[in-house]
Amino acid sequence: MKTNSPPKPAKPLALAKPAESIHRDLGSRLKHLRAARGWSLEALATASGVSRSMLSQIEREQANPTLAVTLRIARAFGLSLGELLEAPGAGSAITVIRADDHAFHYRSDKDCRIRTLSPLNLEKDVEFYEVRLQPGGALRSSPHFEGTREFLTVQKGRVRIESATDAEELSPGASASYRADVAHAIINAGKGEAVVFLIVIYR
Repeated sequence: MKTNSPPKPAKPLALAKPAESIHRDLGSRLKHLRAARGWSLEALATASGVSRSMLSQIEREQANPTLAVTLRIARAFGLSLGELLEAPGAGSAITVIRADDHAFHYRSDKDCRIRTLSPLNLEKDVEFYEVRLQPGGALRSSPHFEGTREFLTVQKGRVRIESATDAEELSPGASASYRADVAHAIINAGKGEAVVFLIVIYR
């Protein structure tokens, strides 16, 4: 999934940041990146050439990886070393998610592509997504936690929103909010690609 692009200059690391803090952030970052890609520890081990046991220890903050190991992990995710080690509060106060950063591609198949637009290190009380549905495509979801709601805005195409037994059809510029603690779906109701922006709020 990774596209070829000119190498980005590495962002300067916050050298004053304690080493143990960097390793703690790396463990958390690894978990979020794996979850975003749907990778198991075995899958990451295969992609990086780092053993599953070492990766597990890093995620549990029980190992301090060498620079070479950390670089192999970064390359497996298509990131620079600086991007992998970057943590909240290190360097810029602005978090940027690039359109070609495939670590944020939550799902991609012929009918549906989902890209998360919220930083992976945020607590998951709120999630923000771009959803692209091809003609005939649908995103059907089982009930989330009690009290969860979704807020959706249509940027392109026509979509049908279903929440339990209720349904509405939306055109570009329209927004809707609905219960997501029941079975719900976003369905492409048009003849072309549909693009929506989706916010999920957990209570």
